[in-house]
Amino acid sequence: MKKSKLLVFSLVASLVLMAFATVSTAGPIVIKFSHVVAENTPKGQMANKFKELVEKSLPGKVEVEVFPNSQLFGDNKVLEAMLLGDVQLAAPSLSKFEKYTKCLQLYDLPFLLQNMKAVSTFQNGPFGQKMLMSMKDKGLIGLGYLHNGLKQLSSNSPLRVPADAQNKKFRIMGSDVLAAQFEAVGAMPLKKPFSEVFTLLQTKAIDGQENTWSNIYSKKFYEVQPYITESNHGVLDYMVVTSAEFWMGLPEDIRSGIKKALDEAIAYGNEISYEKSVEDRQKIIDSKRSEVIELTDAERQLWVEAMKPVWKKFENEIGKDNIDAAIAANK
Repeated sequence: MKKSKLLVFSLVASLVLMAFATVSTAGPIVIKFSHVVAENTPKGQMANKFKELVEKSLPGKVEVEVFPNSQLFGDNKVLEAMLLGDVQLAAPSLSKFEKYTKCLQLYDLPFLLQNMKAVSTFQNGPFGQKMLMSMKDKGLIGLGYLHNGLKQLSSNSPLRVPADAQNKKFRIMGSDVLAAQFEAVGAMPLKKPFSEVFTLLQTKAIDGQENTWSNIYSKKFYEVQPYITESNHGVLDYMVVTSAEFWMGLPEDIRSGIKKALDEAIAYGNEISYEKSVEDRQKIIDSKRSEVIELTDAERQLWVEAMKPVWKKFENEIGKDNIDAAIAANK
């Protein structure tokens, strides 16, 4: 009997020691952060700042691996990979979530949010914050919004009025709203990955594209596009997103530490976004590789009138209350 008790005690002690050894030798939590743009963009700098902050605040507990320039996944595949656990953080453009929720299509509506102040007002308000959790039932949680800026139109030929876009091929992100936007001016939208845009422009497989000053400069689109129309017709922002399974599976102290670092990194990224936009616009002008066309008020109004019917087309999917809240953010 004594021998039996001793054997049981030894077995339990061994299991406890094994469990302790497993915990004590367990490595840090590794977060793979995948994005598609260059490291010198607002998103690229935000991702690197997040790595710096989280590894400083949670040393030995969390490690961040950043994969820029679609090195790990393109935006078209990253959300599927996230749900499979192959990546933990990403920051796709808001257009990329159409498959998971329709309300975020709001950000693709042309000429809806008039400037970046209005964008921030809406995102920080109740409607914008609610949208962060709009995909939770699909396994995704939004952790914050990151600015890139307002979009401009680039082309092989000058674009001053909507008729100039007639029958031209424009690359767009995978968004039905953006497709409708270009169809409204008689253009042909083509859904293509961001990583292919430069080659498509260089080979003249497409006539133009829409993007922010930061992306146009960092990806050298201005070198293969002779004209850029300063239209400010839409916003290109990102949502920093993670999987609900990963996020809710983290210990509370780790989760709060990661969120704090991420909030600080996003604020950092948003601070430099405007400055980068102004600087990169000027660098493009100084390069003399591409002519920047400034629209008159009358010319811009023609684009507004041509594209505004897109709002009504997607009103039921997006929600009239969301659109009304965005309009109110302009005031």
